[in-house]
Amino acid sequence: MGAADGVRRLSSPWSVIGVRCLRSLFLLAFLGLGGPVARLAGEDRPPSEGPGQQVIFADEGIPAGFDFHLFNGASGEIYFLEIMGSGGGLIDFDGDGDLDLYAVQSKMLAPGKDIEDALVPPRHPVPLTDRFYRNDLEIGPDGQRSLRFTDITEEVGLAASEYGFGLATGDYDNDGLTDLYVTNFGSNQLLHNNGDGTFSDVTEVSGADDRSWSVSASFLDFDRDGWLDLYVTNYVEFSVEKRRHCLNPMGAADYCDPDVYPSAGDRLFRNRGDGTFEDVSAKAGIGVDSRTGLGVVSADFDLDGWPDLYVANDGMSNLLFMNNRDGTFRDDTLLAGCAVNSEGQREASMGVDVADVDNDGDEDIFLTHYARETNTLYINDGSAMFDDVTQVGGLGTPSWNFTSFGTHLFDYDNDGLLDIMTVSGAVTIFSNGSRENLAQTNQLFRNLDGRRFEEVTDEAGAAFHLEEVTRGAAFGDLDNDGDTDVVVFNNSEPSRLLINQVGSKRNWLGLRLVGKATRRDMLGAWVELKQPDGPTQWRRVHTDGSYASASDPRLLFGLADRTSPATARVSWPSGGVEDFGDLAVGRYTELEEGTGQAVE
Repeated sequence: MGAADGVRRLSSPWSVIGVRCLRSLFLLAFLGLGGPVARLAGEDRPPSEGPGQQVIFADEGIPAGFDFHLFNGASGEIYFLEIMGSGGGLIDFDGDGDLDLYAVQSKMLAPGKDIEDALVPPRHPVPLTDRFYRNDLEIGPDGQRSLRFTDITEEVGLAASEYGFGLATGDYDNDGLTDLYVTNFGSNQLLHNNGDGTFSDVTEVSGADDRSWSVSASFLDFDRDGWLDLYVTNYVEFSVEKRRHCLNPMGAADYCDPDVYPSAGDRLFRNRGDGTFEDVSAKAGIGVDSRTGLGVVSADFDLDGWPDLYVANDGMSNLLFMNNRDGTFRDDTLLAGCAVNSEGQREASMGVDVADVDNDGDEDIFLTHYARETNTLYINDGSAMFDDVTQVGGLGTPSWNFTSFGTHLFDYDNDGLLDIMTVSGAVTIFSNGSRENLAQTNQLFRNLDGRRFEEVTDEAGAAFHLEEVTRGAAFGDLDNDGDTDVVVFNNSEPSRLLINQVGSKRNWLGLRLVGKATRRDMLGAWVELKQPDGPTQWRRVHTDGSYASASDPRLLFGLADRTSPATARVSWPSGGVEDFGDLAVGRYTELEEGTGQAVE
């Protein structure tokens, strides 16, 4: 972030005083007296869908009861934190088969100032805390679905006192209940699912705390001992009390670039299997070089059966940690061709996702970046060697003017090819010498043939015509109709619930993979799905990726018009491989480890 924004300089105390009024004026212009109001992008775009017009996503947040509004704590002081958050996630915390919603909240930043001093007052009761929404989905006899969310924050016992950023989900204690890890500026939180509709904060006793500025996190079983470990990305060493004052090229106060602050080191926590974690960052080889970590995702890039890691860094080269299968990792990023772009330039990487974009049986990497850098797609050759195909794939020019954060590779139209969604919002008040509002539109790209994409944002729905400041995005089938919906988390604005209108019109097959003894979602499991009359598809169970957000652990396979039963070969995180046959189309099927036909 910031390489294309011009050289910034630290201001002297006199410069700060000189621009204090300008700073407040600019922020008020961005935020508005009552908060930023989403505006239409371009006069030629319609404010809503016309009669009979087919749209891809419908914004149903307010009618469904999802009313979350992030409070970013801005008071006119231009703290770096307030422009970078936040996210949330999806979790079936009560085991009723539908996805509930967790939204990460923030707090007031300026010392000595109260909520009343904020430029945009909070829309939720104080003291502020993260918000939890239970999914009360109803499906009628005719199949009609009624999506409704109920705010049960107080019932579940949430209490968050830090400035929140992101969420990771996983069953760390193997009791069959999904737990939560909340990343913060300050102490992080590990929230244990008690199984009775409440959560307990076990951060201190678990040893999984990190008091840095953490953004994204990933649960993975890196040593294949059957217990989920935890990787945490840390951004920069920022302090409210010792924050630096930055000016943009026009000489006005603006948000700082990350290189103004020392980078912070990421952390890897190994699960001991007794409810506690051990910090093995140095021992495992991931804590050698501090970077500006914002996004992280786990995948098996070389198909050796062991989980690797890819970390998105802001303005620094990214990191590909390959698993040595002995509790350590090696940095293969430069050799693998995914440290920098095809021109050898480091980029401001924010969001990341990994999946098999070209349907060749290995996992590719997609990254979101700062404006005038383009987003980046790396195609894997199956041996963890990558080729930057951004430009030939048609993804370069459309992303040039956008600063994008959350993202996901998913098949929105269930045609069997993974499409791309990115959510965006600028990070500087000024850009190239002219005033620039932070709000931008989000984008949707349709996969044409595995390597080429076309932008279909104009067809995506009215919410995609709005300019907002979007950061996190979580993806999952909220109404259980067989297509992927999206929860968009906006900065200092209402979040949005985007329900897919087109995917379920085609055939699909859904899978949930669980452990036999643990009954937990088997993060890292790799599935090869075959139909006699269609192409083979590969998907991996994961909830990490995007930006500061956690998604649905279930797998969705788009089948287009095919109706024949499918077979699945599952490579479990333990190393075992099993076949499952006669899988029905148009429904979710649970596959339990140990119940399939073993493959030698």
